[in-house]
Amino acid sequence: MKFPRSFEKYLICPETKSKLAKDGNFFYSTANPSISYPILDDIPILICDRKSLFSIKNFQSKSNTTWDLNPNRLYEFIKLFVPSIGLNLKAKKNYQNLARLLSNDSKILIVGGSVKGAGIDPIFSNKTYKIINLDVSFGNHTNIIADSHDIPFNDGVFDCVIIQAVLEHVLDPHKCVGEIHRVLKSSGIVYAETPFMQQVHMGKYDFTRFTHLGHRRLFRWFAEIEHAPLMGPGTSLAWAYTHFLTSFTSSKYLSLLIKIFAHYTSFFLKYFDWYIINKPGAYDAASAYFFLGKKSKKELSDKELIQGYKGRIS
Repeated sequence: MKFPRSFEKYLICPETKSKLAKDGNFFYSTANPSISYPILDDIPILICDRKSLFSIKNFQSKSNTTWDLNPNRLYEFIKLFVPSIGLNLKAKKNYQNLARLLSNDSKILIVGGSVKGAGIDPIFSNKTYKIINLDVSFGNHTNIIADSHDIPFNDGVFDCVIIQAVLEHVLDPHKCVGEIHRVLKSSGIVYAETPFMQQVHMGKYDFTRFTHLGHRRLFRWFAEIEHAPLMGPGTSLAWAYTHFLTSFTSSKYLSLLIKIFAHYTSFFLKYFDWYIINKPGAYDAASAYFFLGKKSKKELSDKELIQGYKGRIS
């Protein structure tokens, strides 16, 4: 997707933090004109090679990064007939609540937005929202390639930042959340979904998990609106069962067959989450959590943090 020209004035260099100037198919740092960034298919590639896990060359060559840009068609076809083992119970309702908090014409940054996240349609259906989809991969919705450790926008630009199923894939989630806080307006809102009890996914680009309190501490510079399990212990159990079975082989094709078997024999577990998702045990064993919060000038102290424990005290 084309990067909107109305947002070019907000761009900054991810290395020097200075404003960017445009010259043909490049942006360059006004503080150091020798630093430049290409624009490919109307998408700025604002990656600092020195600081990022990725490089500009990755994108100039259209190489795979976090997503497979040319997935196996047979595998994609098979997936259409295999039941999912995960159940995102709250995303759609959460996005509806988020939309009610946002005014028309809100500027929204979606980190990891190369593809649409689960339940996000209430955001995209409001055509007055000005949405920027940032990712380290090309995709149907990518507007800008950039690393969330160094978000290339001025301070206080956005009314809302959405980061769905991304923070487990970044090297330093605390720095990324700090960047989110920086680019939000003083009354800006963040919505995040992050896994806890899930095995590795996205291969080598999977680094971190958070408990409920660990997730809250990550957003300690935000006032909490709502923070709770998103996917429950039933989903966690199905994930564990599937990965237990696939651990018995290193064969890619045998693993696929086992995974199909595992999905068909465990998909029903996710439906128990409808009953247990808000119970204390779910806060200790959830597959994922969501956080909805408002930018704050006050840091949540660690003593205040542990008062928010909602799990089962053994």
